[in-house]
Amino acid sequence: MKAMAIQDSFGLENIKPLDKPMPEVGPGEVLLKMRAASLNYRDLLIATDAYGGNFNLPLVPLSDGCGEVVEVGTGVTRVVVGDRVAPIFFQKWISGDATIEGLVTSMGGPLDGCWQEYRVLSEQGVVKVPAHMTDAQVATLPCAALTAWRSLVVEGQIKAGDIVLLQGTGGVSIAALQIAKMHGAEVIITSSSDEKLERAKALGADHLINYKEYPNWSKLVRDMTGWRGADHVVEVGGEETLKESLKSIRFGGRINIIGNVSGQVAALRIGAIVAMRVKMQGISVGSRTDFEDMLLAYNFHKTEPVVDTVLPFDAGREAYDLMASGGHFGKICIEIGA
Repeated sequence: MKAMAIQDSFGLENIKPLDKPMPEVGPGEVLLKMRAASLNYRDLLIATDAYGGNFNLPLVPLSDGCGEVVEVGTGVTRVVVGDRVAPIFFQKWISGDATIEGLVTSMGGPLDGCWQEYRVLSEQGVVKVPAHMTDAQVATLPCAALTAWRSLVVEGQIKAGDIVLLQGTGGVSIAALQIAKMHGAEVIITSSSDEKLERAKALGADHLINYKEYPNWSKLVRDMTGWRGADHVVEVGGEETLKESLKSIRFGGRINIIGNVSGQVAALRIGAIVAMRVKMQGISVGSRTDFEDMLLAYNFHKTEPVVDTVLPFDAGREAYDLMASGGHFGKICIEIGA
């Protein structure tokens, strides 16, 4: 079967086609014919050896995908042949709080990911997906959308009337926008592109900020909220945005730290965090139970995840270059097979 893999050494130039033997199904396992996959910023970091993990090569990238069950092993009861499913990000984080044992089973590194024609997984590591979504839309969900869900719903306990501040228009932020609107929240979103901001408005964003025009955008957030501040900040920028996020949060509000696109080291005013009673928490995707709860909400609202671009199977460098450029709105997907 065909796969794309990081071969020989890290670097985008080393993402190449790889012939792999067809996997065999064991007891409790399922064989998936992969239909689509999607990229996360994490995939770019792994491919360029900037993620910090100790991954063995060759490595099949992309944690997120959609596939059809084409064979099941003995004892399988959760799915049947013909079911359309998505792999969960952490293959052994089923429910409750994360454990070390669960967190070392992430798809796309250290485990081989979804950029291959077939993949064998435990039946415990897949979930059935809503019928109203395309394969590419399903493939956007396991990491980015679930991270947004865990941030706002599981940890944040979002409720109608809350104010959510989102940064940029990548996969996590656009999923967070859709999830926030499902729950009746008010959304402020930033971007360097007025065109992207208008697209976010069409999805329900209530307030738009071009951070290139307003680098001290926390002042606008305060104005938009009557100087109260946001209840939730989904922090994806890191070094260059966290200071503004702290100035934007309400007394007792929550900043969920998801990414560090702008850098990994930030100098913070500890006194301000203490005085404002700010809750700051790192978010690392979520459990299978979280994923299944999220899918119920997407299915009830018939929400369609936002796909920016669908590229052919062998468009390795093109996909990563697009991710690195930041030019996408929503998710970048790979078509694997019908």
